[in-house]
Amino acid sequence: MSHVRIHNFSVSLDGFATGEGQSLEAPFGHAGTRLHEWFFGTRTFQEIIGEKGGETGVDDAVARTWDTGIGAEIMGRNKFGPQRGPWEDESWRGWWGPNPPFHTPVFVLTHHPRPSVEMEGGTTFHFIDATPQEALRQAREAAGGLDVRVGGGPSTVRAFLAADLIDHLHVAVVPILLGRGERLWDGLEAIEARFHTESVTTPSGVTHVTFTRAERPTD
Repeated sequence: MSHVRIHNFSVSLDGFATGEGQSLEAPFGHAGTRLHEWFFGTRTFQEIIGEKGGETGVDDAVARTWDTGIGAEIMGRNKFGPQRGPWEDESWRGWWGPNPPFHTPVFVLTHHPRPSVEMEGGTTFHFIDATPQEALRQAREAAGGLDVRVGGGPSTVRAFLAADLIDHLHVAVVPILLGRGERLWDGLEAIEARFHTESVTTPSGVTHVTFTRAERPTD
């Protein structure tokens, strides 16, 4: 059975995974880019955007594992874009331009399905109204035996953790306080009992916490 993984998921010291007030101009609300500055400086990110350079330390070593062995992605609608409710503009194709970094089928969870969108580089966005279990079934079928990545945002990650569907979770705890936004951990008391946990703090001040399933459930 393929694994279900979450990588490079940043949270503030007070537990917020995104800021308040997402918009077209502010994808992460009032948080701006502060949760992700550690990632932007890595060689991994520079390669994603087609640039050279970037640091190659521990932050990069942890970040680099995000794409290995992934055959499909699941994300929430809020990660795909800022629109809410029925789609008023189906010309919106995500934040990432004509060649998104996923290069796999991507299943976008929404209560308002729309036709699939095929992008350059092998990414196709499929818009589905489905439970986490059904979304994972479809993603696994599309992944062809490879792993499935759950990309966020926080409400989607919480739903998959609450349903006990995650095998690997990497959280980057960033030393900032946001005060408001959307939290990651609400409703997930004692989740650490399901996982083996390791952590490392890097010179950037970020603490990378990795949760690896202690025992996989019987399917």
